[in-house]
Amino acid sequence: MALIVQKYGGTSVGDQERIRSVARRIRDCRDRGDHIVAVVSAMKGVTNQLIGLAQGASGPEMHPKRELDMLLATGEQTTGALLAMTLHDLNVPAISLTGGQAGIKTDSVHSKARIKYIDPEWIIRPLEVGMVVIVAGFQGQDDNGNVTTLGRGGSDLSAIAIAAATNADLCQIYTDVDGVFTADPRLVPQARKIDEITYEEMLELASAGAKVMQPRSVEYAEKLKVRFEVRSSLNQTEGTIVKEETPTMEQVVVRGVSLDENQAKLTLIDVPDRPGVAAKIFQALDRAAVNVDMIVQNTRHGSAPSTDMSFTVDRHDLATSRRVIEALKPEFGIEKVQVQEKMGKLSVVGVGMKSHSGIAAKIFDILARENVNIDMISTSEIKLSVVISSDRSQQALRAVHAAFLE
Repeated sequence: MALIVQKYGGTSVGDQERIRSVARRIRDCRDRGDHIVAVVSAMKGVTNQLIGLAQGASGPEMHPKRELDMLLATGEQTTGALLAMTLHDLNVPAISLTGGQAGIKTDSVHSKARIKYIDPEWIIRPLEVGMVVIVAGFQGQDDNGNVTTLGRGGSDLSAIAIAAATNADLCQIYTDVDGVFTADPRLVPQARKIDEITYEEMLELASAGAKVMQPRSVEYAEKLKVRFEVRSSLNQTEGTIVKEETPTMEQVVVRGVSLDENQAKLTLIDVPDRPGVAAKIFQALDRAAVNVDMIVQNTRHGSAPSTDMSFTVDRHDLATSRRVIEALKPEFGIEKVQVQEKMGKLSVVGVGMKSHSGIAAKIFDILARENVNIDMISTSEIKLSVVISSDRSQQALRAVHAAFLE
């Protein structure tokens, strides 16, 4: 008899037919003798509908974050209640809980709350009397009893945290794909499913644009040593196991290739080269909630040293970034700002890169043969990323994938 935490994403519970399919899957697991905790997302499209209602009530981005959390949390609660009702219809005893009722305690940062701890008693009690426990993902409760939400990927985070708090035997992240692939199969038809991947590799792929898991959830799983499986709710195919690195895993040089086509690049021309300037620029961007990715600085030497500073942001943050930089131009005497809106970030990831040389040279050679120019380069111990023009990014992705993974 095992305790299994199963998370079901929005597509998996997209309509009542899908919810009934999930209920049958849970029933079958329970019939095998397992205890099941199901963490659910809002039904596909519901969160966007709720945001639309909020904008109709108070205008774009003007709504109080506390009230927005109260509103958005109802999406997951609706799914939980419907799944519990469906399980009862299948003669399976079940109870749905909000994040707060499940003992998930967070800080008070609305829309981006962090989990402080989970009191598992409220989940364990109904399990002990044979019930399936359904927890609304993406949410918790602060010390003042306010509903909080955990931000993007919050339901994945809820599932990982509950698995850790309950000492679950297995955590399964159900989605609409069969697992983690060597590349996005929609862009690379030859991409294949990966049987197992390290936390580090999964985190790097997620941070680089792979949309299977949100990076924060993977970080949490690595920290708490929660081994989990990414698999499809639409079939019975085994998925991808995400776990700690083992010696044999280094034998695979490259585990996967990802492409983020939603990048923009800004270059600040003739920035004063003195201590504190970069700090003020990026602090201003941080205050505007802009997430800066790659940064490159080239210093010019002369009587008045200056530098050209380039950095990348998500394209949806471009307008905000430009406003911030324009406001700083008079203070620092920045000559001008160059913007390239359509950029892609291609990343190659693998723990084997730590112990194999020549990977960067091979990647650069492949891109040269494809006539793809590299704008920026960033490396870590197990990842190499390049920023390239988005009009050639898919071509580059397929070429690199073919060289390393086919």
